[in-house]
Amino acid sequence: MNKIFKLLISLNPISISFYAIIFMVIVFLVGPSFLEIVELKTLDLRFKSRGTVKPLDTVVHAVIDEKSLDEEGKWPWPRSKIAKLVDYLSDDGAKVIGFDIGFLEPDENNNISFIRKLESKIENLKIKNKNLNGFIDASKETADNDLTLANALKRSKAKVVLGYFFHMSQKGLGYEIEKKTIDTKLAQISKSKYPIIQSSPGGYPDEETFFKAYAPETNLPMLTDAADSSGYFNMFPDFDGVVRWIPCIIKSGDEIFPPLSMQSLWHYLDNPPLVVKVAGYGVEGIQIGNIRIPTDEKGRMMINYLGPPKTFPHYSISDIINNRITKGEFKDKIVLVGATAIGIYDMRNTPFSPVYPGLEIHATVIDNILKQHFLTRPQWAQIFDLLSIIFMGIVIGFVIPRLNAIRGVLFALVLFLAHIFITRYLFAAYGVWLNVTYPLGALLILYISLTIYKYVTEEKERKKIKDAFTYYVSSSVVNEMLKHPEKLKLGGDRKELSVLFSDIRGFTSIAEGLTPEELVHLLNQYLTVMTDIIFKYNGTLDKYMGDAIMAIYGAPLDLPDHPVKACHSALEMMAELKNLNQKWINEGKKPIDIGIGINTGPMMVGNMGSMQRFDFTVMGDSVNLGSRLEGANKNYKTNIIISEFTYEKVKDEFICMELDSVKVKGKKKPVKIYCLAGYKDLASAQYEVIDRFNQAIALYKAKDWEKALHAFENISAMDPNLYASQTYIERCHELKKNPPPADWDGVYIFKTK
Repeated sequence: MNKIFKLLISLNPISISFYAIIFMVIVFLVGPSFLEIVELKTLDLRFKSRGTVKPLDTVVHAVIDEKSLDEEGKWPWPRSKIAKLVDYLSDDGAKVIGFDIGFLEPDENNNISFIRKLESKIENLKIKNKNLNGFIDASKETADNDLTLANALKRSKAKVVLGYFFHMSQKGLGYEIEKKTIDTKLAQISKSKYPIIQSSPGGYPDEETFFKAYAPETNLPMLTDAADSSGYFNMFPDFDGVVRWIPCIIKSGDEIFPPLSMQSLWHYLDNPPLVVKVAGYGVEGIQIGNIRIPTDEKGRMMINYLGPPKTFPHYSISDIINNRITKGEFKDKIVLVGATAIGIYDMRNTPFSPVYPGLEIHATVIDNILKQHFLTRPQWAQIFDLLSIIFMGIVIGFVIPRLNAIRGVLFALVLFLAHIFITRYLFAAYGVWLNVTYPLGALLILYISLTIYKYVTEEKERKKIKDAFTYYVSSSVVNEMLKHPEKLKLGGDRKELSVLFSDIRGFTSIAEGLTPEELVHLLNQYLTVMTDIIFKYNGTLDKYMGDAIMAIYGAPLDLPDHPVKACHSALEMMAELKNLNQKWINEGKKPIDIGIGINTGPMMVGNMGSMQRFDFTVMGDSVNLGSRLEGANKNYKTNIIISEFTYEKVKDEFICMELDSVKVKGKKKPVKIYCLAGYKDLASAQYEVIDRFNQAIALYKAKDWEKALHAFENISAMDPNLYASQTYIERCHELKKNPPPADWDGVYIFKTK
């Protein structure tokens, strides 16, 4: 499987499409049997989806059904009943009577056996009596059912076509028939052979073209001679057992013969020219009068089934011979006689039903020819099928890689259904059979291949993203980005976020006292610890700038409390820095100090850069302010400064001390800044210092320099580490000497970054 994945990754959608198309074309040309079976089943489904088509009223059936067996007795009946049927149909005006049953053996009749024995005894006794001989002859004529049927066939005004069949091989028959017997039987049906064979300039086909029969199994000679002609009722199912073709030509001896349906139709049309057209490659078709019957090269006609059993009218033979049918019902019709009763009829498997009377197949063939409603696979069908395979491959290969999963499935489904609709429409409207399986197979194979390709390559890309962003964001952020990779588009969105900047104080002097290796080792230790803290609170590492760190909170992973997360990070960074400093002091190294600035506000966030290379970052005034706040720590000798915008979001979570109102470089509007002092669990002494500092700030802004100076000096004595007090002490002295203008608002303007 890994090898397949690696192979897929090494390919691209175009090459996958190319190989899939080549594969399906080869499969189409070779034609494996299981796909041929699938295609045949799709043909059957097209018949069923089309529904029943009303036939002409030309063909009707006289059937040996359950009702006939109940009234006339079990099958086979005495042939005198069949003679009675022939007489009735002839008198009622039937034009053709075709028998889908064979009269292959003499009728078993006890009366005729007795009369023949009596005749033999009289001859042996040499009794000469003219009246007795006349009685014997008359009795034989009435008792011989075969003779009775032969006489009925002779006097019939309707043309009578008897059915017979061919043994297709000696192996199938199980024994050998003498050539003389075969020749005799062929001579009996010789008047039923195709009268005209017309060959094209391409020459006559070879012997293997036609279905070759071993020997015919004909009717009794007296019946064959009495009938107008005979036609075989052989049918050859496809390899899935379904009858979809009628063999219009079977060769036996040196002649070719037509089926029962063809002979019945020929007589119905008053014996127009009946021509078999052949060429070097095989059969071109059959011409019966002005009607051309399309066949394949072996002379098979595809059967365009009209519907399920009993699509054609059925009349029970017992109703016919007992005069229960309206007179004139059979006038000018082809009446096909056969069995439909379960257990005795010729059962066939067809697209409409696995239990289908062979009798109705002959009727369907006749109806197809009369209406010229043929089912064909034209010469251009194979070209169309090949083009369909190529078209499906190109379209799927071009479109699917450009669509997401849902749209890809919908597009493939629409294309799938469109091909089914087109092939079904051409089948139902024009009787054209185009291949469904191979073009749709190409579609499915290519769709699956491209889907696997997309999955494999996207997994590779996801891993690439995960590996890359793991260095910048926490695993939870990476997972969120993998769920929504569209967030990695080039460009940005305007969002309210929090940004954190940190920097090492006096890094240049620290670096001067270390070797390059020691400096890199120290910096890596520091950045690793700081980055882990950022990730802990779902921050995104924007970038390292030497010893400086820039982090984003609230993107790409949405964080409703991103200001709180940023402040937690800052406090924990200071706590971990103390641990690192202690470690470095123990190692004989100098400790370091850092400044952190945090601001919250609207920013542009996204992938900034070029299509070849971009960074996930933030831009805007709010970002610049965060950077300035980090630098402002130098003025107050603080570690963490947050803006008033962040303060408003976190004041209920943390202890903050107002530091100043300032205008940073590049900003026109003043902003209040706060020192992030810690969590709510500070010691009471610290609370007191912060409270007094806030009071001192109020005095300072009120221009009460003496009281403010005194307050800041007291605070400095209480907490010598609060260096901001010293800053204000210096300002108070300066402002006492040089009082500000009357409109002074207490805002301090930074001249540097």
